[in-house]
Formats: sequence, structure tokens, C-alpha cells
Amino acid sequence: MDQAMPSARASGPILVWGAGAIGGTIGAYWARAGHEVVFVDLVRDHVEQIKTGNLAIEGPVDQFSIGAEAFHPDDLTGQFPIVLLAVKAQHTEAAIERIKAHLTADGAVISAQNGINEPVIARHVGAARTVGAFVNFGSDWLEPGRINYGGRGAVVVGEIDGASTSRIGDLHRLFLEFDDAAVLTDNIFGYLWSKLAYLAILSAGALTNETTTDFLTDPRFRPLIAILAHEVLTVAHAEHIAPMPFQGFDPAPFLAADRTGVDRTIETILARRRGTTKHHSGMWRDLAVRKRPTEVPWQYAPVKAAAARHGISTPVLDGLTALIADIEAGRRQNDVAMALELAAMCSDRANVK
Repeated sequence: MDQAMPSARASGPILVWGAGAIGGTIGAYWARAGHEVVFVDLVRDHVEQIKTGNLAIEGPVDQFSIGAEAFHPDDLTGQFPIVLLAVKAQHTEAAIERIKAHLTADGAVISAQNGINEPVIARHVGAARTVGAFVNFGSDWLEPGRINYGGRGAVVVGEIDGASTSRIGDLHRLFLEFDDAAVLTDNIFGYLWSKLAYLAILSAGALTNETTTDFLTDPRFRPLIAILAHEVLTVAHAEHIAPMPFQGFDPAPFLAADRTGVDRTIETILARRRGTTKHHSGMWRDLAVRKRPTEVPWQYAPVKAAAARHGISTPVLDGLTALIADIEAGRRQNDVAMALELAAMCSDRANVK
């Protein structure tokens, strides 16, 4: 298997497609480490800041500025052996359609995104040129040239078929230059499905204007938190995925509908959040600050499709995505009442002890 896989190494330039909160942060670290990094972003002012050496990483984790080559997608030329794809889930199809012309025959696209985007990428460039990554550090794009790195988090990389290859070893070492606790896994989808469960919780919090900490602390939302994650993880179980724990989030009590275990897990997450300067989720920023569509419908489309295949009902997740759509369309505004409305759907559910 190892010999059949393309060999992506950091000996050539690294293309970071999407220089926002995730791609901008990781790429800045790689550039500072001495790698040749080329950024691509749709925001021309952001591109200009990067080109002139003014990509600033701010926050409690680190503070530095770096410069690198940067382009709007329309202006990019050349091919690259490594592409870090860090765009919103809904932009994956359009991005990978353009990226494939810039990917070497033996190159690899690493999906550093939210959701299950690897099948979309593989459909365009082939499974052998697709690598999965799980990133859960706290960062926000503030304005052109400024990214807040608010807190360290889980960083995991793995081949999508779980294989142990020389390529994935090289890429793991590359990610260690961003975070020295980066993990190499043979179960990348286990991490991605666990994050979908956790993101469902954060998406419910994004209905409100509460901080993530305040939302997780509020006892009125504990049944909602438990049931949302339970629905997602039940579908993962039906798909024969073994969800993986990360950063205090233990999927086991959610899947088992163990409220005592759920409460214990939430308290662990709250303890780990102390000191972060990222107080709201990216979904909340999209809805309340940037006034743009979220990733939520695209993130949960694969979950809903899998649920339908297995005859599994996900009514609370369906209600969540409908409420997010209402905010995106301007029919509703973020308010704690929306989360309470969703929480009311849980009162008749008996799947959480």
C-alpha cells in the first residue's frame, strides 16, 4: 500500500487554499518555520497584506507577523505537491475544481475543514491524492492581515483509508511544526464524526448571543446538548465509525445517552476552555458578525443522508438546521429564545437518561 501512494513531501512549495482562521494560522507557522508557502484567498486586501509581510497572528498563544507569496485564485499559476484546503464546507466543490489544475500528479490535498469533505475532494482528484485532517484550535479571521489565534486545540492527520504510509509520516511531521502535539491516526473519520457531534452543540449555541462557555454552563440546554450529539453519533455508529475523543469531548457518554457522563464531559470541556480568547463559535461569527451563510447545511448533509440510509430519525438536528436557515434568510435573529425553542423539542425525547 505504501508504495502505491503518491509521495507528498514538504520539499516543494506548500499551497494553502483559504488563508482565513485555519489556513492562515497553519500556513503562517509553516512559513515562519522556513517552508515555502503560497497562500490563495478570495479577499484581495488580505492577499496584499500577506504579500507585504503583514499577516499578523495575534492572541494568547503566539504573536508574530509573516509574509509570503499570495494570490487571488484568478492569478495563481504553477503546480504544487501539497495543498492545504481550508475553505468553508460549502465552497469545497468550487475550490477543488480549481485546485486540481494546480496539484502535481503525485501530490496530495489535505482537508483542514469542518465536516466530511474528503469524498468531494476524492471525486475530483482521486482518493489516493486525498488526505484527511482534523483541526479544532480556536482562531478567528478579524480583518485583512489579522488572525486571532485564541487557543490551541487538537490537530490530527491521517490517510482516509487508515493506511500507514511514508507520505502520512511526512505530513505528520509537517503538522508537528505547527503544533508539537499533532497526532497521526489510522481513524481520521472517527475524529471528524466526533467533531460533527461537537459542532452540532456549538451550532445550537450560535442560535443565541451567549458565549460558548455561558451556553455550555446553562442547565436549560443540557438535554439539548446531549440529544444533538447523540443523534449525530448514532448515525456514526450505524456507519461503523468509531468516534474518537478530543480536547475533553468524550463521545461515549453521548452515544450511550448517559446524562451523568455527559455532564462530566461538559465540565471537562469548560475547564479546558479557560484562558481562550475565542469566546464564540465560527458559526456565531458568520451569523451575527459577518452576516453570511454558515457551513451548517453542508456539514450535516452527509449525516442526514447516512441517517436516511439507515432509517434513523434526527428531529432535533433537523430542527437546528432549520433555525440556522431562518437566521441566514433574515427571518429570525440570534436570541436565546431560539435555543429554548429547540430545547423544547427535547422534552418528549426519552433517549437521554
